[in-house]
Amino acid sequence: VKLAGRLTVAGYLRPAPGGKLAPAPRFFALPLFDSPVQAGLADSIQGQGASELVTIDSYLIEVPSKTVLLRVKGDSMQDAGVLDGDLAVVERAQSGSAGEFVIAVVDGDFTLKELGYEGEQPILIPHNQRYPRIKPERDLEIFGVVRGIVRRVDKGWASGRRATLGGSK
Repeated sequence: VKLAGRLTVAGYLRPAPGGKLAPAPRFFALPLFDSPVQAGLADSIQGQGASELVTIDSYLIEVPSKTVLLRVKGDSMQDAGVLDGDLAVVERAQSGSAGEFVIAVVDGDFTLKELGYEGEQPILIPHNQRYPRIKPERDLEIFGVVRGIVRRVDKGWASGRRATLGGSK
């Protein structure tokens, strides 16, 4: 009982219905290191410690009640790093700003594109030169604004080339 009390005060547990305890968001927090990892030349992170604890939810989601996940299908946004199979973290909104990635309903079909304007006319911009810009024939409705992209990296994710200790295959 004392341990549960200390974990509740520390923010790891919260009261739940029926006098029970449930994990609080901090329960799932992961350490965020002080220094980023280099994507170019190797750099030592030895001696670095975690400066804070972060949950993926708190990092990507500001308004949980307005947020949904949608699976991406297709390659029209691949040059922006949005790939087939990714999960889009979408905050429901009826409008977006130029330059934001949005989920839009264009003439009855859903799509993920960058929102742009030609004069007053909204257009949807793909990030793959094989696809044309979309100018709605009838109507364009914003479903939500993309706040993040989540990708799971599994074995063989880079065409079978995985980093190994001491080199690569």
